[in-house]
Amino acid sequence: MIDIKVPTVGESISEVTLLKWVKNSGDYVERDEVIAELESEKATFEVNAEQAGVLKQSAQEGDTLKIGDILASIDETAAKPEKAASNGTPAKEEKAEPKKEAPATQTSQAPVTAVSNDIKATPVAAAIIADKKVDPKSVTPSGFSGKIVKNDVLAALSNPGRVTGGKPLFGREERKEKMSQLRKTISRRLVEAKNTTAMLTTFNEVDMSRIMEIRSKHKDKFKESHGVNLGFMSFFAKACAIALQEWPAVNAYIDGDHLVYHDYADISVAVSTPRGLTVPVIRNVESLSMAEIEKKVIELAGKARDNKLSMDELTGGTFTITNGGVFGSLMSTPIINLPQSAILGMHKIQERPMAINGQVVVKPMMYLALSYDHRIIDGRESVSFLVRVKELLENPELLLFGKDPVKALLEL
Repeated sequence: MIDIKVPTVGESISEVTLLKWVKNSGDYVERDEVIAELESEKATFEVNAEQAGVLKQSAQEGDTLKIGDILASIDETAAKPEKAASNGTPAKEEKAEPKKEAPATQTSQAPVTAVSNDIKATPVAAAIIADKKVDPKSVTPSGFSGKIVKNDVLAALSNPGRVTGGKPLFGREERKEKMSQLRKTISRRLVEAKNTTAMLTTFNEVDMSRIMEIRSKHKDKFKESHGVNLGFMSFFAKACAIALQEWPAVNAYIDGDHLVYHDYADISVAVSTPRGLTVPVIRNVESLSMAEIEKKVIELAGKARDNKLSMDELTGGTFTITNGGVFGSLMSTPIINLPQSAILGMHKIQERPMAINGQVVVKPMMYLALSYDHRIIDGRESVSFLVRVKELLENPELLLFGKDPVKALLEL
């Protein structure tokens, strides 16, 4: 019998949470096959079987485990099940069951043409939903196995605007869930940032016309050439990388009695996932092309959603960009991502009337917010940094090497 122990996942991490069992007790697992997913305060990682054999679980999903605790054991002496046994009688039964259920499924779903297939409803109920354009989520199902019946739809129609999400009227249900390690870490770090920094926020706004024109004109060719879409994040990351070189205090942090300055821009990008906010890092943004930045954003966002980010991809950023605009935020004050000293908040692009040369012109505008640690960054530096980012975004040709091409030609 071989014990599978909780592995060491970082110097400062002493405990993890068992997020999910991928294999069940009694299952035969192959060597290196994933058996469980664990969550630390910084990332999620997989545990593999060290030997082939029959798995025996020693913990339950949701348990908090110390590093070195026994997670499971594997009986490597157990015989591997024969394939013939698994493909014999049970397989025949599996084939037979769908045949019995198929007619019932077809008769219940055939009349429901205007209702999504994932909504379980009787033919009459489905017809009323389609005819009256009722949101199925507002209907509380009372039929067998969670099926919506006629009376459920009629009850929803008789209480318009009062039944939401399938919840009963005047319901007072509560539920308690254990905080995940990730949520605990987010909570602790946010409070630490508020309590240990002299945080202020400065605002500005940027005219997004030029960037939107460039994206509209070149998006098809860009995707054809590079295999990725031309998004907004590459423009913002590139603009920040240039501005950070010019205002190094924004790219620094405090280490005891010293200030640590960075001659490179490792930009963290906030990514919202169902389990919480993660902030993976794009390294050396100042050295990357627009396409390389877009590819890295897609790669890290995909890993974040799939809980596949490594510790290295989550640590070491020097500056952070967060985009609340994707959720509709018009303005906010983002909170610093320690130990960094500043964070840029992007927001929703909204058409607004702007006074230009004495004329009122409608422009696609975005509010920008820079939260910064006043212990390191003075007001002049924070405002000048944000004004420089605004200038670079409103004149994207400056992103090429940070200067106006004509002025560069004339050496001005």
